Amino acid sequence: MDTGTVESNGRLATVADLLAIPERERFHEIIGGQLIRKANPTFEHGDAQGEIYAQLKPYKGQPKPGKPGGWWFATEVEIKFEESEVYRPDVVGWRHDRVPERPTGTPVQIRPDWTCEVLSPSNPSNDLVEKLRAYHRFHVPHYWIVDPIRETLSIYRWHPDAYLQVLSAKRGERVEPEPFSAIHLQVGVLFGDEEE
Repeated sequence: MDTGTVESNGRLATVADLLAIPERERFHEIIGGQLIRKANPTFEHGDAQGEIYAQLKPYKGQPKPGKPGGWWFATEVEIKFEESEVYRPDVVGWRHDRVPERPTGTPVQIRPDWTCEVLSPSNPSNDLVEKLRAYHRFHVPHYWIVDPIRETLSIYRWHPDAYLQVLSAKRGERVEPEPFSAIHLQVGVLFGDEEE
């Protein structure tokens, strides 16, 4: 199946429509009430997604000496914001201090504290426009966009009026990305560089 909208007969798609898709074929989201299949990931997409998760490992779990901890992380899980808004971020996280118990189920019913989307060439407007607006509307505090084509990382912080872009970095730069400022991220590792 190609990336695109699944017909919903003029009505808003719901969680029931999403869950009716067999699990092995369910690579969909509900964006603006439309059931949309996510793009098939390229190697570059999958590599960037895996590297983001790996870089955030110091934040996973409880804080320990020399390790900041304090977060739950997951990849490719369905998150229900509303009945007709269910997204599947590439990487997502919840703060332990706000969500003391590990999120469970599908779709997860708890708003995340951080989401990261890796752009796909076939549908960048979903992440750059639709999801950016929706994550802001649902008060997701932090939103990252990783672009494997342009080899950039953009970081947004929630503000009442709109997301504020607080960081824009490219391959060759090293950053301390909020909300994970304890790590010194070499941006190029998201795009295949060896870590120095």
